[in-house]
Amino acid sequence: MVYTTIILRTLMIYLVILLVLRFMGKREIGQLSVLDFVVSIMIAELAVISIENTTVPMLHTIVPIVVLSFIQIVLAYLSLKSANMRDWVDGKPSVLINEGKIDEHEMRKQRYNFDDLLVQLRQNKISRLSDVEFAILEPSGKLSVIEKKNDENNKEIEGKYLMPLPLILDGKVQHDHLEKINQTPLWLRQEMRKLGIKDIKNISYCALNDNQSFYVDFKDEK
Repeated sequence: MVYTTIILRTLMIYLVILLVLRFMGKREIGQLSVLDFVVSIMIAELAVISIENTTVPMLHTIVPIVVLSFIQIVLAYLSLKSANMRDWVDGKPSVLINEGKIDEHEMRKQRYNFDDLLVQLRQNKISRLSDVEFAILEPSGKLSVIEKKNDENNKEIEGKYLMPLPLILDGKVQHDHLEKINQTPLWLRQEMRKLGIKDIKNISYCALNDNQSFYVDFKDEK
């Protein structure tokens, strides 16, 4: 009888967690931020308690799981509407290598040592630090690497590389990104006017390419 109860509770909890994860969406599965990680641990702990302790009513476990999923969905929705909320929920990426130079201060700030850096570079199939132009530590903990450009003879191409940072997101100017390329919001608005764009609020994404041209994507019309 006890084993039957455990099996039935296991199946029930499995179905509940499966529905919750499906309801939370692909973002929660494919992009594990710190907040996602905390919620995942709490859901796992609640599931174990429900299966192991058969004296606890299942509703005492299912209700907290549903509440956690609701909180996660609300925060995800708010992060879509607010850049500040998005930074708080997901965090900001950190540049560990900028234009081929290792930022040791940022590494210490992120408690990231050289062994961590070399391991993740090897995982990105990079054997030499000298081949790296940018290395960006994403909020998920994954290291994104952009290699230096080389010609067919494997010689490095001269010229300045641009950090692949958005200058406009969801119709809002990214002031901190402009500072990194030594430009101002006034400069950005003037450049947009040259392209015939009068209202920045209509832009969903804008970035500056290496050839000094702009990539602009407009918001979908409702």
